[in-house]
Amino acid sequence: MSSSKLSSPVTFLLIFALVFQTCFGANPLYHFCSSSQNFKANSPYESNLKTLINSLIYRTPSTGFGVGSVGQYQNEKAYGLALCRGDVSSSECKTCVSDATKEILSRCPYNKGGIIWYDNCMLKYLDTDFFGKIDNTNKFSLLNVRNVSDPAMFNYMTKELLSLLAYRASLSPKMYASGELKIGGESKDIYGLTQCTRDLSSSDCNKCLDDAISQLPNCCDGKEGGRVVAGSCNIRYEIYPFVKA
Repeated sequence: MSSSKLSSPVTFLLIFALVFQTCFGANPLYHFCSSSQNFKANSPYESNLKTLINSLIYRTPSTGFGVGSVGQYQNEKAYGLALCRGDVSSSECKTCVSDATKEILSRCPYNKGGIIWYDNCMLKYLDTDFFGKIDNTNKFSLLNVRNVSDPAMFNYMTKELLSLLAYRASLSPKMYASGELKIGGESKDIYGLTQCTRDLSSSDCNKCLDDAISQLPNCCDGKEGGRVVAGSCNIRYEIYPFVKA
């Protein structure tokens, strides 16, 4: 799958997409289409992919995570997974995954792979086995354009919170953790979230999250909110509560 470095115009569009999605709940945060070869209409791969996607819509909501593959022969096999945010309900999860499947197939027609992210879920499929491997290719960032008053202190406390949550997520069966931390000398808290896809090992989950945290200075230095989102894990922080209790 292809990756993209964020230039200023793209960053602006991502910020706008975040605001739009928050207000209307329709648009995805971002997506990538596979750079591998395409499949033909009515081919065995297309049939396997449709079966896989329908399976993920059905299987994911009960636990918030679904993974599987469909196909007898290697060149016709489709691999996929879906992950819902750890605090969303099963009905919200089902709606999100269903929307994600329709949207990614529309945006990546005849691509043998694609990945799409919403606030409440992500969906990924490919024609090669990617299970249990950290996805370092598909990655993007979002940020709140407002600056904090004490960037050095805020950045330090944000990293402390997210590092703790990364450790907790890596040990959790759901590979998800959220929490908050009061900023010293400030009247506000920092709220954070960390999550991995559950095909990863505990150690790879922690590594994926740590790598994401290390990228915060490049995307979100001194900003009131930000996130690094990848194909295997994601992190987010804000100065307001954004997860459900």
